[in-house]
Amino acid sequence: MGTEQQAKQQSGTRRRFLSLVTASFLTLGAGVAFLTVPTSANADPIEQCTATTGAIVAVDFGPFGGKVERGCDTTPTTGYELLHTGGFTTRGTVHDGDGFICRIGNGSFNTGTEYPTPDKEDCVLTPQATAYWSYWTASPGQKSWTYSSLGAMSRIPKAGDVDAWVYGGTDIGGTSGKPSFSPDDVRAGGGSTPDPTVPTAPPTVPAGSVDVSAATRWITGKLTDGERVVDEGATTPNHFLTTEAVFALTAGDPKSPVARKAADFLATPAQTDAYAYPTGKDGIPDATAAARLALVAEATGKDPRAFGGHDLLGDLVAYVCPRDIGDGESIEGCLTKGDFRTTGQSDAQAMAVIALLNGGVTPPADAVNRLTGLQCEDGGFTSILIRSGEWCDSDANATGLITLALKRAGGHDATVQKARGHLKKSQLATGAWPSASYLTTGSPASTAWAAQALRALGDEAFADAGVSWLSHHQFPGAGFGFEEDDTESRLFATTPAAIAGAKSDLVALTTKKTDPPTTPPVTPPVTPPVTPPVTPPVTPPSGDGPDLKKGSAYLADHSRLIQGRYYESGAGTGFADYGLTIDGAYALAATGQDNTTLRGIVDFLDKGGKDGKGRGINDWTLIGTKYAGGGSLGKTALLAEAVGRDPRDFGGQDLLAALAQVTCPAKTDAPKQCAAKGNYAYATSVFSQSLGVIAQVRAGETAAAAEPIAYLKSLQDPSGAWPSLIGEASQAEVDSTAMAAMALDLLPDAASQTAVDKAVAWLATQQKDDGGFPGASGNSVNSAALAVQGMSLDATKYADRIAKARRFLVSQQNGDGGFTIAKGGQPGSDVRASAQAVGGATGISFGLLTRDLKGTTPQPVPSTTGRPSPSPSAPAIVTPGGSGGGSGSGTGGGGLAATGAQVGGLATAALLLTLGGWGITRAAKRRRETTGDEA
Repeated sequence: MGTEQQAKQQSGTRRRFLSLVTASFLTLGAGVAFLTVPTSANADPIEQCTATTGAIVAVDFGPFGGKVERGCDTTPTTGYELLHTGGFTTRGTVHDGDGFICRIGNGSFNTGTEYPTPDKEDCVLTPQATAYWSYWTASPGQKSWTYSSLGAMSRIPKAGDVDAWVYGGTDIGGTSGKPSFSPDDVRAGGGSTPDPTVPTAPPTVPAGSVDVSAATRWITGKLTDGERVVDEGATTPNHFLTTEAVFALTAGDPKSPVARKAADFLATPAQTDAYAYPTGKDGIPDATAAARLALVAEATGKDPRAFGGHDLLGDLVAYVCPRDIGDGESIEGCLTKGDFRTTGQSDAQAMAVIALLNGGVTPPADAVNRLTGLQCEDGGFTSILIRSGEWCDSDANATGLITLALKRAGGHDATVQKARGHLKKSQLATGAWPSASYLTTGSPASTAWAAQALRALGDEAFADAGVSWLSHHQFPGAGFGFEEDDTESRLFATTPAAIAGAKSDLVALTTKKTDPPTTPPVTPPVTPPVTPPVTPPVTPPSGDGPDLKKGSAYLADHSRLIQGRYYESGAGTGFADYGLTIDGAYALAATGQDNTTLRGIVDFLDKGGKDGKGRGINDWTLIGTKYAGGGSLGKTALLAEAVGRDPRDFGGQDLLAALAQVTCPAKTDAPKQCAAKGNYAYATSVFSQSLGVIAQVRAGETAAAAEPIAYLKSLQDPSGAWPSLIGEASQAEVDSTAMAAMALDLLPDAASQTAVDKAVAWLATQQKDDGGFPGASGNSVNSAALAVQGMSLDATKYADRIAKARRFLVSQQNGDGGFTIAKGGQPGSDVRASAQAVGGATGISFGLLTRDLKGTTPQPVPSTTGRPSPSPSAPAIVTPGGSGGGSGSGTGGGGLAATGAQVGGLATAALLLTLGGWGITRAAKRRRETTGDEA
């Protein structure tokens, strides 16, 4: 499809927690006794654990009145052992045994009492999701915590690692509830305990909740004709407050018809021009207004790139200040490099960053860094766009909003954590936050913004205390005042309070909403058959596109996907084809039909899995060696980004740093190493170059990708096409052109968009009468699928051609769900062709592929026995829904199913780098229509 449909996490707390607790479960033998109390050993001295020796474990007893206690083990074997040899004791549950850590104690705190105490938790059954010990890890050099995807008995700490145990709650995947201290605070040789002035528990206040329905009804009543705010005595609309109303109404009801009506009003060209383009429709936009209107569009399902006759996101990016005032000729509306012109206030800067990110556009790095420069010494942020060295006065409103923006942007953990500590320290005993640092009374707006930020950071208890205070300062059946002693409801104060009361935040409510798949995935049986049943051939579906459910089942079948983890380069060899394995993962991510299998592949690659020859993913990318290549690094990083993993710590490696390191400063004499400045080392195809560009841009490293982008652009032919090869002559090719177009489509500048338009137009001219496209193997399935993705960048214009290509793919799908390599070629299904066909048929560009793996559980990495094929002891993945086998040709299949170029030239590059990468299409220029039939 042209938009990615992700399954909502709509199960109850108990069910969610059962998916989550595997990170706290430990691998147990059948004979473990229940409720034993493993004793602690004498911990090694902290100073003996260094960056290269041993590991540190830290346990936060803050919720129980204690502090963070640390322990060291110079030779840990597992995370579980580290906890005990570090000086801690644990207790399991009657139901789960020691496998679930229910209580932790330490002799340095309250004579070793284990917490939570029996009067708070009896440790009979699994604790509730809001109150348990969660397990976090950080590798050497890692500045933020990662929620452990392995149980402590399964995880083997590396030298310099830091483990943390935190009591409270977290969501699935650990995106909230992180430790309040950083890894550096407790790292070996690096630190002391966290800042003792930062509270570890919120103030004790009575429970309370905001009447969000009453607040939104009151806001609705303030709208003239149900569509706009008009100030008393005025005749023209107050656009600013109208946007505020939309935010609050969508927080209360994401599909609010009133919010949509107000958005429709704001989207009329006359109103958009009046608010955001006061100097004329072709003039410089008011950045504050443009950012707010873009957020309105994102909150109500509209397109911020086509709102009121304007590309709001494009205009925001186009008018970012290139230099500081006084540094050369002055620029109107600019104070400092990175400012959005005409903003003046930090809230507008933050909103613009959020709008761009939620609209799929990477904001300029200077614009994001501008926000970090607004942090005061105490950790808060100022509401004014000050310059470096100017007086800085923290403001709770600005601190909350900028913290949300920087969290959404990523990569600013230290800044965010400092702001987090400031918000906790500045919370009043009543649960409120003041509007100014010197005040001792609460402000509804300030409290609301602080609560939004802390909830987003996982500090629900602090946020709840703020909401409790808000609940006691809401006027009956109405809104909130400016300050706690105000006697009248004010719209400006009520809108953020309603959002906080709904337990949402500005980022969340303007993030693209997703719907569950039409057909939910079927839970696979616990014990799969050793030999999967063979599905008899059936007629391919006659609908608009291939049967993606069957295609996904073909790819996931354990007779092909060895141990549910990897494809072999040749049947029975035990030698993994990691490039093809990632292709299969992309396809499963695109369809969302089998997230369990997808999680298994990703965990295998990320957590050090080995094939039958003892090789892991790093042995394929050759990261850390002089032969590391941009294509394989980019391909692996893209998978990490697509499924929410950190490409800076995937497979134990920083893939993005490696990409930067292999960016060529100039042409080299070494064969195939560097064709020119900006080429990635050993990226000998346009496909490889595009992979690296996509990975860097998706991660927000557009500046680092500047030279690779420029080089990729330089390879485009005047016809709009790209050649297959780099460094040697080759012909224009469908696969490479589609891939390059998807890479450049991530960039908002006009030149990139023109290049994309030319590329897509050229693709359309290559279509055959039967809907197929030419490739090296003939009338290629691979090329047709990539062409579908490329043309879907302008789905409206090329809808008929897309449909024709999808019908061609239908004709090439076999009864087992797989696809042939090419029309008229060798019969039977081929894994490589099938992976591209399944993902490509969705029409989703892999520039923005996203597949949320929440709801799946960590998959254990199978041990290497030397046997490449499934055995009774090897965990095999069974295709959800049943149909397993078929006698497809596996990874062989004869003709080239990779890119449509010369076989010899691509034997070591494009063939191994063939992939289907998919994502939410058209992040940069236009909102694209969907073309697929599966989520």
